[in-house]
Amino acid sequence: MGRVGVDLYPQQIDVPLEHVTTFTRSLGGSATNVAVAAARLGVRAAVITKVGAEQFGVYVREALEHFGVDSRYVGVHPTLRTPIVFCEIHPPDDFPILFYREPTAPDMTLAVDELDFDAIRAARVLWTTGTGLSAQPSRDATLAALGARADAPAGAITIHDLDHRPVFWEDDATAGRWAREALAHATVAVGNQQEVAVAVGSDDPREASAALLELGVAVAIVKRGPAGVLARTADGVVEVDAVPCEVVNGLGAGDAFGGALVHALLEGWSLEHAIRFANAAGSFVAARFACADAMPTVDDLADHLPAVPA
Repeated sequence: MGRVGVDLYPQQIDVPLEHVTTFTRSLGGSATNVAVAAARLGVRAAVITKVGAEQFGVYVREALEHFGVDSRYVGVHPTLRTPIVFCEIHPPDDFPILFYREPTAPDMTLAVDELDFDAIRAARVLWTTGTGLSAQPSRDATLAALGARADAPAGAITIHDLDHRPVFWEDDATAGRWAREALAHATVAVGNQQEVAVAVGSDDPREASAALLELGVAVAIVKRGPAGVLARTADGVVEVDAVPCEVVNGLGAGDAFGGALVHALLEGWSLEHAIRFANAAGSFVAARFACADAMPTVDDLADHLPAVPA
């Protein structure tokens, strides 16, 4: 549940946006990419979001179906346009993003009365994101969906991706307040060091993961980039190294990680096994130009990263 858009990736590498001449179009938006990543791994996935009524809205629906993601919960706003996002590609670690979401994006107009609460409660996994909390009515809708998970079947997993984009917020304090509100309803928290710092006030992975557990989640996952991932439960801490790769475009790595994490948790794997698999998926996508189009299958990971259990 969350952001969707059309990504326009420059075909010129290490070139500032103002000098780029050609672009490649791709499906985008963090929550949407996570759904695609999960579907590519064999999970039945759908995304709750909204698009515009113009041609790019049609493209989003068609792309979702192409990737095997159910589009029945994709609403249409009659006047707002589907967002587009430009980026620059400066490997290995500089990928500036320019959002076109003004005056607001259709996905930020998702309202409580548009939600299918039966489907939300029945899902084995619900994935929400911090961007959905950054404006109304999407904030109320996101929190309502999270609240409905109290009536989900036993064993249901509710993941909140902190997904902090400063450009969408007036300040970090406000973002942190609503992140903590969302996490009170989640069973799993996912974020990088900068994102967990907004939520709990520390970017130290051990301190931050402990603070996230105190907010009520059962699993706290802190992504540390090239340093790997730290995950904490009440049973202790798991630290997993990153899977080395030659980075081409790092923008889709976190979403690939998320989709693979969903797959692994649904399979009932140990936390260490789940994180290793998710790291492999992130590395696979970081080594490729595209994002949604590059999401791996289980066979891809077995073929390209044979040391990682599939």
